[in-house]
Amino acid sequence: MGEFDLIRRFFQRPVRHAVLGVGDDCALLAPAPGMQLAISSDMLVEGRHFFPDVDPRLLGHKALAVNLSDLAACGARPLGFTLALSLPRADAAWTEAFASGLLALADAHGCELIGGDTTRGPLNICITVFGEVPPGQALLRSGAQAGDDIWVSGSLGDARLALEALLGQTALPPGVLAAARQRLEAPTPRVALGLALRGIASSALDVSDGLLGDLGHILEQSHVGACVDTRCTTPLLEAGHQTPLPPELLQQCTLAGGDDYELCFTAPASQREAVEAAGRNCATRVTRIGRIEAEPGLRLIGPDSAALSPQWASFDHFAA
Repeated sequence: MGEFDLIRRFFQRPVRHAVLGVGDDCALLAPAPGMQLAISSDMLVEGRHFFPDVDPRLLGHKALAVNLSDLAACGARPLGFTLALSLPRADAAWTEAFASGLLALADAHGCELIGGDTTRGPLNICITVFGEVPPGQALLRSGAQAGDDIWVSGSLGDARLALEALLGQTALPPGVLAAARQRLEAPTPRVALGLALRGIASSALDVSDGLLGDLGHILEQSHVGACVDTRCTTPLLEAGHQTPLPPELLQQCTLAGGDDYELCFTAPASQREAVEAAGRNCATRVTRIGRIEAEPGLRLIGPDSAALSPQWASFDHFAA
């Protein structure tokens, strides 16, 4: 099977929203009149972002999910995406499964594949996603104000718990591991919540590298500080299954674990009811975990209400 056979067989589909999709030198994408384009790219590399034995359907899902999560953090509605795919060989069964997971999530969010590239090489997936947002309504990292509440969607730390177990660093009961691995390999992009938070949230981002580091981006760009109550950030799997895990491991997973792809956002205290209503309407749990402060820096409250000084940081690809 050649390169163009692979594209036609697994990735070329009739256009629905785009002006011109797969099959030409460029795709043509037209946002609604008066809208701005929101654009983001993410890359997944075998051995760095996923295990070699991952289910290709789940890998296809995650490859797009992490990009849709960026649109969610911006409050943008998905339009389309491009796929740059490097494959060791043209494996029809693997590619069919990968495309199935990828396109099922794309269809669920009305986000169509409009172009890209394929080549032979180490397994590598790069997606660029396009969305639309009304001018002045995009959720940014730079809008947090002193006195704002800090919120997170869903739960944090479950994906990192799965990674720790898969690497043999900790043991989880089979049922808990299966649920945690689902959070790691098939995250849920909070697109509906991101849209619902337009006009409510003052700032937002998605938690991909760990809460501490990602929240730090909001603090830096908004020129503020924060106090976070770590007692509000226990992983859902720990709470739901009463798994006996070391408290320090739980703190590391929830505060610096990464791969959560939940939204961390701020909103004025006067908007608490609106935030909770947005979560209910989107069937997404939202939890208030702290408060933005004028004094720079990030202060953490531990389980005993005392100040907490963790010794770990969020993920960084090029950290020593």
